[in-house]
Amino acid sequence: MIDGIRWRTRTGAPWRDVTERYGPWDRVYDLFRHWQRDGTWARTVTRLQAEADAKGLITWDVNADSTVCRVQQHAAGRGERGLLIRAGRLPAA
Repeated sequence: MIDGIRWRTRTGAPWRDVTERYGPWDRVYDLFRHWQRDGTWARTVTRLQAEADAKGLITWDVNADSTVCRVQQHAAGRGERGLLIRAGRLPAA
């Protein structure tokens, strides 16, 4: 079941997608949830990361990512009643 937890946290897949070879998905989830609540999971991950870092197995790289949020072109930059709002200026009341 530990391998099932590792697989799920590594892939980010839904819990229901954990394969049967790791045990029933709901049992894997229940174990993870119990460990998460009592702090066992955090201590385990911290210890494993510390050991791997001490052995030089972790490369600590910074990775910056951005998310794009698109809106309808007519909605961008428009205030109430279709007034264009410029940076730092509010429409007169």
